[in-house]
Formats: sequence, structure tokens, C-alpha cells
Amino acid sequence: MSDEEPMSEKPLTASRAEKLKTVCRSAVGDSCRSVTYFDATNYMQVYLRDDLEQDADLMSFIGHEWHDYKTTTDAYAGSELGKYRYSIRVFENGFLVRVGRGDRGVFVTTDGLKLKDFDSLVAAISELFESWE
Repeated sequence: MSDEEPMSEKPLTASRAEKLKTVCRSAVGDSCRSVTYFDATNYMQVYLRDDLEQDADLMSFIGHEWHDYKTTTDAYAGSELGKYRYSIRVFENGFLVRVGRGDRGVFVTTDGLKLKDFDSLVAAISELFESWE
């Protein structure tokens, strides 16, 4: 198995993967570059915009996102900032938004957006996660 292949069975059913893709694309439209779902043992890229190449090291991204999520939530637990909601990473060619809930998460890469657009995206993903519980 290569580093780019999921570790085991797909973590989402086809209908849930399609719903996640639809929710993200509806929230940010054509600015959505990719959508990747992950949990403690697996990952699944559910969307990649047609003009992009599938060459990202998703396993490495997920490893960093899990580590950074744990570090961030531990570091700021009980602070006056309140409960952690999501992360935005800013890059030269776009953004990565990480949304987590329990032992699962999603990262969405986008072109340029306004903060209110990120808030809408996070709210839509969070609502979807709630419906899956």
C-alpha cells in the first residue's frame, strides 16, 4: 500500500461523502479546492477540483492536523478565548480550514475567502456532523 492510499475501509459511505462534498461546495462555491474527511484510523478525499492535480501528501497533512489540533486544544483549554472552533492556515496559493468534532475531522482547501465565508463553511460542516450523531 502506498502512502497515498487510505489505511483500511473507506471511513464514509458514498452517500455521506457526497453530502459532505455538497455541503462544502454549497458553502464556498467554486472557491472550494478540495475536501478531505479523516478519523483516527483513516481518511478519504471526497472532492478535488478539476483544475488541480492529485499529488498532495494527504497522510502527512492529516498527521499534522491531528497533532496540531491536540496541541492547540490542550494549550488553550480553559483560557479566556473560549472553546476551540476551527483552524485556518494561510498559504501562498490558498487556505486550509480544519474542522473537527471528537475523533473525526475535515479539512477543506479553498481559494481566497472572507472570514464570514469560513464561518459559514464551518457552520455547515458542524451541522452535518451533528446530523450524523
